[in-house]
Amino acid sequence: MPTSNLMGTYYLSMDVKGRMSFPTKLREIIGERFIVTRGVDGCLFVYSLEDFSLIADKIRNLPISKGRQIQRHFMAGATEVEADKQGRILIPQDLRKLAGLSKDIVVAGVTDRAEIWDKDRWETASAVFDDECALKAMEELDF
Repeated sequence: MPTSNLMGTYYLSMDVKGRMSFPTKLREIIGERFIVTRGVDGCLFVYSLEDFSLIADKIRNLPISKGRQIQRHFMAGATEVEADKQGRILIPQDLRKLAGLSKDIVVAGVTDRAEIWDKDRWETASAVFDDECALKAMEELDF
């Protein structure tokens, strides 16, 4: 069964070793062990082990002619992390570099996954989706 809806925005700090506290409310849903992988738009995606397994199965079943790039994108950079007793996780250096993560970060719960963003990138990406965009999307979803 897929993970319950993840939601909320959390402003956090990352130390120089790449450790960050992962929000308790999100860990309560996805567990103490989960997958961090390359996302899109300059962030990292975070999935429960179960949800990532479902995604991996879908990717695995693609023909190589269609699936090789998405396999590389999501699978090659994926890493399993486990929260320590203080709720901290370690983001590997290659993923930190890819997402431009430094001290100030944002973790956002976005339905089936969480996203980890550099704070400045988050603010830039969030500014693009304004009220007018939200209204159009809501109309398409028949809100």
